[in-house]
Amino acid sequence: MSAKTILVIGTYDTKNDELSFLAGVIRDQGGKVLTMDVSVLGDPQQPADYSKHDVAEEGGSSIAAAIASGEENDAMQIMAAGASRLTARLYLEGKFDGVIVLGGTMGTDLALDVTTALPLGVPKYIVSTVAYSPLLPGARMAADTQMILWAGGLFGMNSVCKATLSQAAGAVLGAAKAVIPPDFGKPLIGMTSLGTSALKYMVTLKPALEERGYEVVVFHATGMGGRAFETLAAQGAFACVFDFCTQELGNHINGSSVTAGESRLTAAGLNATPQLVAPGCYDLVDIVGWEPVPEKWANHQKRPHNRLLLNIILNADERIEVAHAHARQLAVAKGPTALLLPERGLGEWDREGAELHDMAGLTGFLHALEAACPPNVTLHRVDCHINDAEFADKALEIFDGWRADGRVAG
Repeated sequence: MSAKTILVIGTYDTKNDELSFLAGVIRDQGGKVLTMDVSVLGDPQQPADYSKHDVAEEGGSSIAAAIASGEENDAMQIMAAGASRLTARLYLEGKFDGVIVLGGTMGTDLALDVTTALPLGVPKYIVSTVAYSPLLPGARMAADTQMILWAGGLFGMNSVCKATLSQAAGAVLGAAKAVIPPDFGKPLIGMTSLGTSALKYMVTLKPALEERGYEVVVFHATGMGGRAFETLAAQGAFACVFDFCTQELGNHINGSSVTAGESRLTAAGLNATPQLVAPGCYDLVDIVGWEPVPEKWANHQKRPHNRLLLNIILNADERIEVAHAHARQLAVAKGPTALLLPERGLGEWDREGAELHDMAGLTGFLHALEAACPPNVTLHRVDCHINDAEFADKALEIFDGWRADGRVAG
C-alpha cells in the first residue's frame, strides 16, 4: 500500500509547534504531509507547501487586502475562501488523501468551509477547541466530518495537548488508509426515516429497490441526517428520493434545534431529482430532551423518546401550519414529484388504538395539505397506514412507472 498524504492546515505563525507535532506523528506512522498556512499577520518558522499568499490569491484576494481590512473576521473569511478553493483543487489533482485542520474559533470557522468543499468519502478531521459546541451550526458541517476536541490546546504544547494531537494524527491517517470511497457504479436512492419503532417502510422498500439494481441510503431524520440528505440531493447524487420522513420541517418551523435547516424538502426538487414524498411523523416536534421544556410547549402532550429526545405532540392548528410548510417547500420542485398521503396514519404511534392516535388531527392535516398542494405535485391518497405493505406497494408502483417512462435512470 502506497503511503497516504495528509494535508495539514492551520495558522503556522501562532501554532507552528502544534502543527509540526501533528505532522511529525503522521510521518512517524508512515504517512506523508502537505502543509497549508492560513495565517494573516505573521510568518511560519519554515515555509509551508502552500503559503498564506497562495491561499489568499486562490480566493481572488491577497494578504495585503486581508490586512487592510482591519478586521480579524474579514481577514479570516478571505483566507477561508482561498483555503476552501485551494483544498478542493488539490484534491481533484490527486495531491492528498485526507485533510486535518487545527484551530480555535477562527480556525474552526475556516475548517467548516474547507471540509464542505470536499466530496463525501474524503477523510476530513477538525481538531478544535470548540468541538461539539453549540457554537457550531449543523448547516455548515460536511456530512462525514469528524471532530476532535482539542483539550488543553489554547496556547502552547503540553502533555494533554500532545495526547489529543497524536490521536488526531492517527485518526486521519488511519482513515485515509482504511476508507472505502462511495461507489456510484449503481444509481443511488436517498431515503429518509426514523427508527423502526416509528417508521418501517424501509424494511420493505430497501430490498425491493436493491432487486431493481439500485443502492439505497437511508438517512436518520433527526437534524444532521436531514442535512446530509439535502446536501447530497443538492449535489445531484440521487437518481430518485423517497423522502418519507419530513418531521425535521415541522421541527424547524416550530423553533426546535433538532433541525435540518430552512431548506429541508427543497434540494431534490430544485435539482429536478424525481421525488416521492410522504410527511412521516408530521405530528411530532422533537426537542432536546435534557434541556428545560420551552414555555410554548407547557400545555402540550409529550412523549419521552429517550434521554436525548423529547417528542412534543402538535395540536390541530399547528398540524395545519406544518401542512402549509410542506406545500411551500414542494412548490419549488422542478422535477417529478409525487406526494403520498396515507389516510390511516403517518407513524407507528398514531395507528388506531395506539397512544398518539388522533383521527381528527390527522384528517385536518391531510385536508389542509391536499388543499394547499401546489400544481407541480401529483397527490396520491392511499387508504392505509404509512407502515402498511400497501404504502410501500404504492411507492414502488409510482417509481416503476417513472423508470418505465425514463424519468428515473437505471
